[in-house]
Amino acid sequence: MKIFLDTANLDEIKNGVDLGLIDGVTTNPTLISKENVDFKTRIKEICDLVKGPTSAEVIGTNHMQMIEEARILASISPYVVVKIPMTEEGIKATKILSSEGIKTNLTLIFTPLQALVAAKAGATYVSPFVGRLDDISNEGMKLVEDIKKIFMNYSFQTQIIVASIRHPEHILRAAKIGADIVTVPLNVLLKIMKHPLTDIGLETFLKDWEKYKNR
Repeated sequence: MKIFLDTANLDEIKNGVDLGLIDGVTTNPTLISKENVDFKTRIKEICDLVKGPTSAEVIGTNHMQMIEEARILASISPYVVVKIPMTEEGIKATKILSSEGIKTNLTLIFTPLQALVAAKAGATYVSPFVGRLDDISNEGMKLVEDIKKIFMNYSFQTQIIVASIRHPEHILRAAKIGADIVTVPLNVLLKIMKHPLTDIGLETFLKDWEKYKNR
């Protein structure tokens, strides 16, 4: 399973890269706006740093606007993946962009049928938002299970990016389901490496070693 960071912050991305765990990055207009930087410049910086798939989202609402934006974004770096909203206009844009060889990530997926339509349109990735479904008392990970089954049934090459991850349990379940990718905030990624028994065990080992050296 690949791990993407869900951020537009360069310090967080550098931290993730230093860990040697990061395969790509996802951004969105909200994350970019928090950085108060030029959009295209930041996408280029992320691509150069990660050297892996980097999702950059269009803001147009009709398919011609999306296509025009997507072509510009794709010209920034070969690592750019154009994020397209899961709408009728987004599907039209995805079909054309996929025929041009431009990688796409269909975002804001909340049903298995939305993912099916995106895959049929040629999307490179689909992003089911599990946390947002959990927030309204639905089971987000059930959506991932259903998408995985459908994609396996018909041998779709579209990859599943589990998005809107809130906690380590989402990552664990995504791995057990066999999702291709999880995109996570840095603070959640750091949590999966920690356990209190690890800390206690290490502290005990170091104390015992000090006793051994000073005997």
